[in-house]
Amino acid sequence: MWFDESVFYQIYPLGYCGAERENDSGETRHRLYKIRDEIPKLKELGVKAVLFNPLFESERHGYDTVDFFKVDRRLGTNEEFKELVSDFHRAGIKVVLDGVFHHTGREFFPFKEVREKREGTDYRFWFNIDFYNNSAYNDGFNYDNWEGHPELVKLRLENNDLVNYLMEAVRFWIGGFDIDGLRLDVCYSLPYWFIERLRAEANALKPDFYLVGEVIHIGNFRDAVSPNRLDSVTNYECYKGLVSAFNSDNLFEIEHSLTRLFGAEPWCLYTGKNLLSFADNHDVPRLATQLADRRKIYALYTVLFTMPGIPCVYYGSEYGKEGAKGDNDIHLRPDISEVDMTACPELFAHIRMLCGIRTSSRALAYGNYEKKVLQNKHFCFRRFFEGEDVFTAANISDVPVTFYVCEGEGEDLLSGETCSLREVFLAPFSSRVIKRK
Repeated sequence: MWFDESVFYQIYPLGYCGAERENDSGETRHRLYKIRDEIPKLKELGVKAVLFNPLFESERHGYDTVDFFKVDRRLGTNEEFKELVSDFHRAGIKVVLDGVFHHTGREFFPFKEVREKREGTDYRFWFNIDFYNNSAYNDGFNYDNWEGHPELVKLRLENNDLVNYLMEAVRFWIGGFDIDGLRLDVCYSLPYWFIERLRAEANALKPDFYLVGEVIHIGNFRDAVSPNRLDSVTNYECYKGLVSAFNSDNLFEIEHSLTRLFGAEPWCLYTGKNLLSFADNHDVPRLATQLADRRKIYALYTVLFTMPGIPCVYYGSEYGKEGAKGDNDIHLRPDISEVDMTACPELFAHIRMLCGIRTSSRALAYGNYEKKVLQNKHFCFRRFFEGEDVFTAANISDVPVTFYVCEGEGEDLLSGETCSLREVFLAPFSSRVIKRK
């Protein structure tokens, strides 16, 4: 499918466009042009899909939705967004939105009516309401929320009217705006029957519609990645394994996860399935901040782009943008004008080359995984599919290494050089992607 062969680019629209933290002005702004203006650079980078974090009308950060049918007024209008999707499609880039179907903001109109009418409205059945207790907001009743955050009201998905409303919203964005997929926020708390209903509704309009679920503990969601449910889930295990392995000079850590998830043994969890892979995102510190030795960043991205999975780049990280958690994650989600696009041209060029390698290789999109060489500071693995063999080698030490992989020779796709697989040479803090001849 198209998503298996793609590189994704993640944008947090409210941050990217410099929106106000609070949606309290009542005034519609027109900021989506900031995203449109960067489409040529994304095309140059070589990405094939853009993943937007929430852009529906919300109170603050986007995950507190108040209107499932409207673009947040701090960003622009529905018509402007429709034009933006068309611009992306003309550039050959698919568009995936963030679907927040587990909870809403307190200003979501059905919840506002419950606050006004209490038992006098049927909307009370859209939530888990306890009229015999009180909330942190002194509503005169209490309600279930997301993980102890009373500003995020949990939806009662068992209610058929609510589910029909959410499905109508999905049809609205697919049919009217031609979006290509959804990331399901808090997917680990969504029931499988809801995902199956969503899959059926989406595929009825667009058979190749992409559904990826946000999950933290991926070992629990093997059954969720199936034809009638999800196409993929977020690969937090390998995200954590990559950063930790490269920081501790212990590549055994990431290799263990790759074999556990994608190896040839029957107990491997996701063999033949592509998870959404990343080195950072809107919820975690940026890679340039997390990585203790930034000389390793090139090799890390090489592993990310060539290991099993669908690689995703978080906006600004292709330029080495830093960002730590704190202050409601505002530093992880900067205005694009705060990103210095001249800061690290070598990293941009490296990721651009990796995008080209990844999107032109069926072995990297669909191939099996096999460990070839593993030491604490250097690592080589093989991806193979329908006669195409690709070997990734990485060295995160400050000394050169040479090792044997197999007989034969190949082309280093990063340099264009012919090289021997019998004696693979790696300079300090370097990586190679070798296609066997």
